[in-house]
Amino acid sequence: MARPVWTGVISFGLVSLPVAIYTATDSHTIHFHQLQRGTADRIRNRRVNERTGKEVALDDIVKAYDTGSEYVIVEPQELDDIAPGRSRSVDIVGFVDLDTVAPIYFDKTYYVGPGAKEYAKVYALLEKALTESNRAGIATLVMRGREYLVALKPEDGLLTIHTLHWADEIRDPRQEVPDLPGRTEPTAAEIKMASQLIDALSLDWSPEDFHDTYQEKVAALIEAKQAGKSVEKAEPAAEPTGAVDLMEALRASVERARSPKDTREKASTTKASAARAKKPSPKKRTTSPKPAESLRSLTKAELYEKATKAGIKGRSTMTHDQLADALVRTRGD
Repeated sequence: MARPVWTGVISFGLVSLPVAIYTATDSHTIHFHQLQRGTADRIRNRRVNERTGKEVALDDIVKAYDTGSEYVIVEPQELDDIAPGRSRSVDIVGFVDLDTVAPIYFDKTYYVGPGAKEYAKVYALLEKALTESNRAGIATLVMRGREYLVALKPEDGLLTIHTLHWADEIRDPRQEVPDLPGRTEPTAAEIKMASQLIDALSLDWSPEDFHDTYQEKVAALIEAKQAGKSVEKAEPAAEPTGAVDLMEALRASVERARSPKDTREKASTTKASAARAKKPSPKKRTTSPKPAESLRSLTKAELYEKATKAGIKGRSTMTHDQLADALVRTRGD
């Protein structure tokens, strides 16, 4: 059973609830050691005095703030003495509508449990009231030497605490992100086609359907290297969609999302069969276009869709003609 990372009291009005806070998430990142190349020697990080070159014991290290002209030494006890909320109390200053808190403010999640069995009723009362009102309690919490802005909210029958970013920690996207669209407006047809693509790719949210494929590939790489085998490299990232090809890319994406088969190809085949049934065979011999010429008459988006179905590797980095040539090779022409 996990140990709590914080214990204390949550207070709202004249009601106090002893609680324990537990970490809600875990990381499955694969950790590597650092070795000197060509050896099995570990690389260690040490705290070294930059003037003497000698290692310094942890107890002999103090915090210092650089003012520019001097260092101001601050002892750990001095930080503890000025820390707010030293009484281990989380005082809720008020309750806000959950829909008014933008997702960007949420940081890390913790589970909250009652401090003891006798407080189960108060705990259940607060959880139920927050659920029915769709509100979250806003408070501050001091934990591990840092003060946090937090939101106390209900989730599936229990209480959770979410640490929030302070307002001045949120960066202005207009100052951070270059080349934002600004007044650029897509056409009505492009918006309609993009909406159709979104509808075609809609799904029910089920987090169990997703997993960390990169970590799986890292583990497979380690296993393969241990066995002296090689692993297949990932395909390069897709080429950016240009404004000229945007509608074609959207149209092809919608058709591919709606059906695993090429609906255009199926329709054209049906029409051609019907035409042959109605018309007699021509007396003159006709020359059909070469496969490469026929493929080059398609748009890049259509070629890319065919290349995807054909399983052509590296297709995302190919030009229009390279896609056509690759498709010809897969047909053996």
